[in-house]
Amino acid sequence: MSDPNRHDHDDLDELGGVSHSTGGLGEMTDDDDETVIEAYCVRCKETVEMEDPTPVWTARGAPGTRGTCPYCASTVFRMGMTDAHRALVRPHAVKVESATKIATSGRKRAQAAAYLAFCAADAEFARKLAADLQNAGVPVYVREDIGASVEIHWAGGVHPALKDSPRMVLVLSPESLNDESVTEAWKFFRAHKKSIVIASVGSVAVPDDLRRCPRFSFDGDERSRQRAFRDLSAAMGD
Repeated sequence: MSDPNRHDHDDLDELGGVSHSTGGLGEMTDDDDETVIEAYCVRCKETVEMEDPTPVWTARGAPGTRGTCPYCASTVFRMGMTDAHRALVRPHAVKVESATKIATSGRKRAQAAAYLAFCAADAEFARKLAADLQNAGVPVYVREDIGASVEIHWAGGVHPALKDSPRMVLVLSPESLNDESVTEAWKFFRAHKKSIVIASVGSVAVPDDLRRCPRFSFDGDERSRQRAFRDLSAAMGD
């Protein structure tokens, strides 16, 4: 999901801007009809011909190309549309909204939306949970591309909301337990030491890395589910 050789720059739009100021996107070669894309390598401090160029999109929905410096193997990035982008789906801009909550001191404070991680099989439950949390004053970011047949390649290597959201509500079910994108999402959160709250559905064994996370079961009768929701929303409000 993430590039092990990714440069330390988190804002690839800025890195692309540096590269863009150094020259053109490249041109078609005469010998192999492949597009040579040049980008500025911050580590080498020079313009290089990137290896393994991959068409990607920034969080703002702008096209770019991510590749590897042939000399130091760090990630280089270039803003701009190429022919490789024309066959891809252009995503909408991704922005994690914030809600204003009243703290116990009486002061208003902004609360960034939690990232809701779920698989396509649990979409109905997840969207209802998100709506209930929103009504309870807990902002939640819900991806609309879950289950889509076309995967979006993001400039940062992961969905932008994973970086912007400070916490996660993980819908854990037998289906999501075996879903690669869900697993990669919560592992990204764990690696960045961000909080995870689990909403479990069905009989599922909690992975060892998640055993210390607050967990609320939405199995049982309606009263049990309502109690689980109250406890989960209270935990999200802490």
